Amino acid sequence: MSICSDAWIRRMAREQKMIEPFVERQVREAVISYGLSSYGYDIRVADQFKIFTNINSTIVDPKAFSPQSFVDFQGPVCIVPPNSFALARTVEYFRIPRNILTICLGKSTYARCGIIVNVTPFEPEWEGTATLEISNTTPLPARIYANEGIAQVVFFRADEPCEVSYRDKQGKYQAQRDITLPRI
Repeated sequence: MSICSDAWIRRMAREQKMIEPFVERQVREAVISYGLSSYGYDIRVADQFKIFTNINSTIVDPKAFSPQSFVDFQGPVCIVPPNSFALARTVEYFRIPRNILTICLGKSTYARCGIIVNVTPFEPEWEGTATLEISNTTPLPARIYANEGIAQVVFFRADEPCEVSYRDKQGKYQAQRDITLPRI
């Protein structure tokens, strides 16, 4: 495996629409940065959020997750309650090639404020908007800015394509466009 350069990411975005919309340079003025970086792509969080709430006193169960555990919110700034989390999605839609695997890491601007972003790897031939988990590990409310940078995707190219891709196994999160809750 080798890490993919900015030139390769740019070429794949242009030729195969790997990232849409694609921003060819890093945007930094008065925002948390997003766009193409040296060896990755800084993704943006959309303005739709599902904020975790415990008003129904439900149990968090990945095999039977209740949509009632969230409050839907749309707006330019999301407030994540103390010691809680929100789900969101990326602005960008991805089409991952068969010989590529990605890892996504939260941006340091948020991490230094106690806000942790978790995104599972984008598997070969997965496509869609990514669902993001944004955890506020602090005892204070935290602001998340919609349409600004939230995490960086790093692309790894395999020496040969995988035998079974996400598309081949008909993955349950294939082609998602909205915030998607856990599925079995």
